[in-house]
Amino acid sequence: MTSVQLTDLEKQLQELDSESAVAIAAATTLEQLEQLRVAYLGKKGQLGLILRGMGQLPGEERPRIGALANTVKEALQNKLEQRQSALQAAQIESVLAAETIDVSMPGVQRPQGRIHPLNGVIDRVFDICVGLGYTVATGPEMETDYYNFEALNTPPDHPARDMQDTFYLPDGNLLRTHTSSVQIRYMESHTPPLRIVAPGRVYRRDTVDATHSAVFHQIELLAIDKGLTFTDLKGTIKEFLRQMFGEVAIRFRPSYFPFTEPSAEVDVQWQGRWLEVLGCGMVDPNVLKIVGYDPEAYTGFAAGFGVERFAMVLHEIDDIRRLYASDLRFLRQF
Repeated sequence: MTSVQLTDLEKQLQELDSESAVAIAAATTLEQLEQLRVAYLGKKGQLGLILRGMGQLPGEERPRIGALANTVKEALQNKLEQRQSALQAAQIESVLAAETIDVSMPGVQRPQGRIHPLNGVIDRVFDICVGLGYTVATGPEMETDYYNFEALNTPPDHPARDMQDTFYLPDGNLLRTHTSSVQIRYMESHTPPLRIVAPGRVYRRDTVDATHSAVFHQIELLAIDKGLTFTDLKGTIKEFLRQMFGEVAIRFRPSYFPFTEPSAEVDVQWQGRWLEVLGCGMVDPNVLKIVGYDPEAYTGFAAGFGVERFAMVLHEIDDIRRLYASDLRFLRQF
């Protein structure tokens, strides 16, 4: 009886060793390999079932069968690990082969983006102004009454402070109506001489139509130095407009702005008619005093214009609302 049991256990272990070698070698995926590991070495695996028969063996035979079982177990584990390494390596090679870029294949063309007409005008203005010696300066869009009005020589009873013209906020601040506030902030922290160009969004309570918008872009120039005159202002404006529009006729008309004196509006002759493009003037002495400059020692000039107006003129755009519609049919033209 004992010899039969010994022979059966040895035979089962040998068959398990041979069978597992074939099955493991035939496994083609890591999932299949894991299923074989559980089937052979799991708690309810074949090796465990075989070893349960050792309880019926004589004590002196158990070490020999136990040693054989350990040998079979180690062989199983080695086969599983080797096959796992082989399958993982094959998987990596497969992924690399699938992801390899064939540089000889024709490229896929993707449409290039275009510069928005407003950004194009702003970039063009920057190029011109930096070439004339100006530095770009920016400031907050939410302003105080002081920087937007009071420091710019605009008294409390001025029409620009009317609720119908300005966006006032609940906390007493407002959305700036021009980028002139940037000039005040810059002058407070810098000493003359200075030359700056101040771009940014501004806000007015305008009714939106083909030529007006409640939100638009403005750029202002400011120069402060000793001995600057209206002649310097005219020369700068003419050179700026020449580089912007080409050789066009230019005229200056008297005008009024609270923070410049004297003031003027500038027209260019464009496509057979006069077109207003910007306002300008010599900085009012009161503005210089507010920022701590001596008006007896320093003078300055300023100019401002709407970016949308320039874009509409340069690109012959008939409706300002087209600039904000994000219509690709329109934007692809630029």
